[in-house]
Amino acid sequence: MCGIAGFIDYQHSSSPEILKQCTDILAHRGPDGSGYAFERLPDCDLGIGHRRLSIIDLSAAASQPMWYKEFAIIFNGEIYNFREVKELLLQEGHQFHTQSDTEVILHAWEAWGEKMMEHFIGMFAFVIYDKQQEAIFCFRDRAGVKPFYYYWHEGLFLFASELKSFHQHPRFKKAINQQALHQFLQYGYIMAPLSIFNHSHKLLPGHLLHFSLLNRSFEIRPYWDVYHFYNQPKIDISEAEAQQSLEKLLISACKYRMVADVPVGVFLSGGYDSTAVTALLQANQTEKLKTFTIGFHEEDHNEAIYAAKVASHLGTDHTEHYCTTKEAQDIIPDIPFYCDEPFGDSSIIPTTLVSKLARQQVTVALSADAGDEIFAGYNKYPLALDFYNKIKQFPTFIRNPAGSLLRYIPNDWLIKITGNKAVPIKKARFSKLLKEDKLTVTNILDQLLSQVYTDEQMVDLLKQPTAHPDSFFNSAHLLRKDLGTLDQLLAVDYKTYLPDDILVKVDRAGMSISLEGREPLLDHRIIEFAAQLPESLKMKAGNKKYLLKNIVHDYVPREIMERPKMGFGVPVFDWLRNDLKYYADEFMSDAAFAKHGLFNQTAVHHIMQQFFKGDRNFNSLFWYLLMFQLWYKKWMGS
Repeated sequence: MCGIAGFIDYQHSSSPEILKQCTDILAHRGPDGSGYAFERLPDCDLGIGHRRLSIIDLSAAASQPMWYKEFAIIFNGEIYNFREVKELLLQEGHQFHTQSDTEVILHAWEAWGEKMMEHFIGMFAFVIYDKQQEAIFCFRDRAGVKPFYYYWHEGLFLFASELKSFHQHPRFKKAINQQALHQFLQYGYIMAPLSIFNHSHKLLPGHLLHFSLLNRSFEIRPYWDVYHFYNQPKIDISEAEAQQSLEKLLISACKYRMVADVPVGVFLSGGYDSTAVTALLQANQTEKLKTFTIGFHEEDHNEAIYAAKVASHLGTDHTEHYCTTKEAQDIIPDIPFYCDEPFGDSSIIPTTLVSKLARQQVTVALSADAGDEIFAGYNKYPLALDFYNKIKQFPTFIRNPAGSLLRYIPNDWLIKITGNKAVPIKKARFSKLLKEDKLTVTNILDQLLSQVYTDEQMVDLLKQPTAHPDSFFNSAHLLRKDLGTLDQLLAVDYKTYLPDDILVKVDRAGMSISLEGREPLLDHRIIEFAAQLPESLKMKAGNKKYLLKNIVHDYVPREIMERPKMGFGVPVFDWLRNDLKYYADEFMSDAAFAKHGLFNQTAVHHIMQQFFKGDRNFNSLFWYLLMFQLWYKKWMGS
């Protein structure tokens, strides 16, 4: 895992010193070494820089930027099957001077060009400077495990692993993108290709960017899309055959991610996903696997007791640490620096803590993210399906008036009838959904279960309201019309929540302390197979993760595993109402908001008042506002 940065500057305003600054701000991603290449070409300045975290081939020969003939590369990530790809290239007459996967990419580029992507199993963001074509080519992995930002304005093209690199270039202009701000406050994260700044973007997962130095322009195109596999016919396969095939794929994916020249461990929560990874690895090796868990003294947030039972049964070398409230709270001030953009998922706090614990013993840690999105593990999926199946029974001429009438039902009455205090805050959303002429299950996932604030409420909050930003939540029309409703939910989440929330969290948390995170469940072969499985093998009679659970039960007794699903979180909202209340006093005062003037104070006051009254419906939005305020002070200079 590393950090990459660079630029193409048609005003010749750059320098080797600027390149070094843009690169070295990423030192936390790569503390083991650095490298820079700067060329003053007739039309532009071109620079590429690299910060190295040594994982495979620790020798100086594997340093970057790495050159081969007329090609140079800077690379963040891993090609796990590089040895097999290398063997193919050796058969074609290629010769190698290192044991690194980086060199394999360069030779694969010469041999196959863009088609090399068909050979790679890995996580990556890399840039190839091709002197022959007078172009650079930027690639991001299929799922979006590794980040890649780019900026294009007034003849300056910047690219980097993290946005903070751009701030080091004197010609980078910081102007907040209103659509990105809107999106952050609605969802708690910003979805690719948007970025918090104008002229800045995230390269979409599974895409490449080709920048022509001669034409001073670039094009972006996909080389892989998860929707392609959801659009394929379902595999005609028995349950037993599907389980056997999936287990084989999982074992292969896990083994690949153990390839390293440094110590490797596994995050173990005791849930099905991390238990699957741990069990499959431990069963296929004699050496005890190093596993790591953090615990909390607050019972509602403590998974350590379950992880300990799993570790004991599997016989791993298990390390657990019970975190103090102060340890967790001390993470909060650092979130804006490492995330670069406003980021609202508070589970980045425990993710950072478990990363710190693991880093004391290992340089690489396997995580088990994406199990929920691939195998249907979230509670929101049966909720969305149930609501959709009930509501579609009523014709439009009944639904529409019911949606209008719902707005007038008193909140107290709704709470009394449903016993749910969250209903009133969602009343406007229920009303809007009922009035949809063409209601889809992904509308429900988006508006009811993903958005914190509706578009109408955003109009009240933002002084410069914008149209609802387009995203893959609105892309169900790209899926085949007869695709099952559960698969629609999984496909959309794989394109939205997974890459732009979950994977951002894991990458930034690990990289904050120079720990490489690897994701076995994000091996593209797994989702390509799972997308074509019948829905009943993912969720059967309400039993979520049906097929994955069956695999786990072959390794760990059912009685150890079966428990209510628990989120990976900390009681941050309780803290903010009590011993961290000073955050509101410092960052959420009228004076603090006046520094940018982006929000209507009346709406802000309402959110704060309801939050401090204990209304949990306002928990997330209060946290999002606080995270924005901390981010603004860090990166906007006030």
